[in-house]
Amino acid sequence: MINQVTLVGRLTKDPELKWTTEDRAVLNLTVALNRFGKNKRVDNDADFIQCVVWGKRAEATAEFCSKGQLIGIVGELQSRNYLNKEEQKIYITEVLVHQIRYLSSRNKEEHIVNIVQEDDE
Repeated sequence: MINQVTLVGRLTKDPELKWTTEDRAVLNLTVALNRFGKNKRVDNDADFIQCVVWGKRAEATAEFCSKGQLIGIVGELQSRNYLNKEEQKIYITEVLVHQIRYLSSRNKEEHIVNIVQEDDE
């Protein structure tokens, strides 16, 4: 079976690095992707894709990325669920990031920065 996702989009907010109780870095991102073609409903229509980054890759992404920056992601689709305070089951689908490329710099210069972070797990 194949489970591979490739996305290019812009970050919707500045990344906020968090740490698990096992002292492992985790970063949740939302990437905005413009719609084109038949699926486009209105001008400036976009999809907002939830992504999760772990370990050293999460630390580097938090350091080098900011809101509005163009990034490329390669990862896999995963789904999970949990019970909220009202005991309702909440389902989440997100991209587990394996590689990330920073396609624009924070200071909006014209050059492209290509940094590929290999799996650190």
